[in-house]
Amino acid sequence: MHTNFFDRLSSQFDPPFTNPVLIFSLLLFIILIAPILLGKIKIPGIVGFIIAGIIIGPNGFNILKKTSAIELFSTIGLLYIMFIAGIELDLAEFKRKKHKSFIFGFFTFIIPICIGFPVCYYLLHYSMLTSILTASMFATHTLVAYPIVNKFGIVKNEAVAVAVGGTILTDTAVLIILAIIMGSVDGQLNSSFWIQLTISLTIFTATVFIIIPKIAKWFFTKLESEKTSHYIFVLSVVFFSAFMAQLAGIEPIIGAFVAGLALNRLIPHSSILMNRIEFVGNALFIPFFLISVGMLVDLRVLFNGPDALIIAGALTLVAIIGKYMSASLTAWIFKYTKNQTLLIFGLSSAHAAATLAIILVGYQAKIIDDNILNGTIILILVTCVVASFATEKASRRIVASEEGESPDMEQSSENILIPVADFNNMEALLDLAVLFADKNAAQPIHLLSVVADSDNAQANLLAARKKLNETVKYASGNETNVEVIATLDYNVPSGVLRIAKEKMANIIITGWPRKANVFDKFLGDKSAALIEKSPANLFILNLEKPITVHKSIQLICIPSHSTEKTMRVWLSKVCKLSSELSLEVTCYCDEDTKAHINSFMAAAKSSVVFNFKKEEIWKDWKLLKNKITVEDFMIVVVDRDTEPAYLMSLTNIQRRMENIFELNSKLLIYPQIQSFTPLAEG
Repeated sequence: MHTNFFDRLSSQFDPPFTNPVLIFSLLLFIILIAPILLGKIKIPGIVGFIIAGIIIGPNGFNILKKTSAIELFSTIGLLYIMFIAGIELDLAEFKRKKHKSFIFGFFTFIIPICIGFPVCYYLLHYSMLTSILTASMFATHTLVAYPIVNKFGIVKNEAVAVAVGGTILTDTAVLIILAIIMGSVDGQLNSSFWIQLTISLTIFTATVFIIIPKIAKWFFTKLESEKTSHYIFVLSVVFFSAFMAQLAGIEPIIGAFVAGLALNRLIPHSSILMNRIEFVGNALFIPFFLISVGMLVDLRVLFNGPDALIIAGALTLVAIIGKYMSASLTAWIFKYTKNQTLLIFGLSSAHAAATLAIILVGYQAKIIDDNILNGTIILILVTCVVASFATEKASRRIVASEEGESPDMEQSSENILIPVADFNNMEALLDLAVLFADKNAAQPIHLLSVVADSDNAQANLLAARKKLNETVKYASGNETNVEVIATLDYNVPSGVLRIAKEKMANIIITGWPRKANVFDKFLGDKSAALIEKSPANLFILNLEKPITVHKSIQLICIPSHSTEKTMRVWLSKVCKLSSELSLEVTCYCDEDTKAHINSFMAAAKSSVVFNFKKEEIWKDWKLLKNKITVEDFMIVVVDRDTEPAYLMSLTNIQRRMENIFELNSKLLIYPQIQSFTPLAEG
């Protein structure tokens, strides 16, 4: 009996493993341990996954073979990398610097081919078709190292945008060349081939950039509260786009990247949905892909004779030199720093997905021989390792330089308070606070509910605390630190003011005031009390639709005596909102305010686009009625009635905006009073 048990037990560990539970357990163990162990010796975790794949793969100790399940997870991981690269691309920055991406894309496409073709044709003595196909492989690259720049938080750096933009351009061009070469081999390179390719690419582009964004906008609007469904919907879009790309005759990775571009504006980088997308990808799917890349590597080919070694060395050397020259030439033209040059090289030097696709297709068509196939596998290993080291080194230096240059800003000591009166608006207020929040702030976001002291006060207090705790679970999806405060007070507005003073809040975000009834007038309106008695920056929100589906930001700055110092906080939040939503800002203001904004933008080196308008629409709100639509997000900045430059009362602004812009989402901002220094109170 014991013998049978041990036989059964040992059979489970006979290589290659076949038990799916054991296989999954082993892979999860590798994903857990590899980054930790290699982190001790300063080696990027990405390299650890690839090395682990080599060891356990069929060409290593043969512990695992590439099953359909591993292949599926690997494919998801690759598509995930491309999708995240697309969705995190700063579209506003990319549009302004797109010529740089085009130039880098041209260099990283043409230079490796110009180096690779002579090497393959004249030095390695391959045929014309084989040399062209192999040389085109040098032009491709995969964003294997992209998770590193994501980890260091430098995805907004211009060098990253240029590298990512160049990736999609060069990979698309190479994969189209592959389709043309295969068409010529099959004897199908005729007019019908070109017509079919053009039509299929046109349909694919129209579907992804026109139809899918409209469906996504409708979905996020109609099912705003179904947060789990949002993630499933996004995943469905990624794979549908990848499949559409395949039908169009290009690689699925292009479809995944384009899906990221299509959904870019609808999923802010600081949102809870983005956190879920990144978490699942970085924790599971992307490591699976990197391990599967390692499983392809066969180090034994290096010992199959001098020919295999020479070809592998030549291919690897050409791949690295070509990409380094492309990055260096781009950096020289645009005057990038050494760190940015290294970053572009690191992001563009890894060969994996598209490279493998080209070589495998060529191998199956008997255009590519065993030596090139094996040499390409070695090339993949070496370039992925080089790319990981280069990207991590550049990222660390860039972060260190940015930290050294950044002055101490008020945001670092920001303290956000959200008084909640209507629990139906709680998630919308928290979402705005998350978009606004400075990640380096020491204080959590304070979520407050003030319950009127009455006979049912205790029960109401427990109910309020329960509601607030539900929002804490929601916020945890974005790793947002939230503190819940439920308190009693005889007067609700005075309770809010008391907590705001206790917490030294310098930013207060609250819901749009309701139309006052007799009961509200008796107790006192919360917003009116905050405007009158709190010196903090006050943001009053009325959201008619999800904030991500708006098409532009309409900023109305009513003339005031505000200085750059008092403008800094609210203006930085408007810029952050614009950046997160990839929206331009149309600003109605006077010349003094325009000068202050331009001065702030120059000092902050912000890339947000402000389109200034001279119309004094605050004198007649109806002038603005024909200039905006319900798709626009209105932000109105106005002084309190205690300030010298005050023009109208809150009631007038509220009533006018409600009557004229009833269906528009609105944000009313009252800048802090100039003498307000909350930290001095402690």
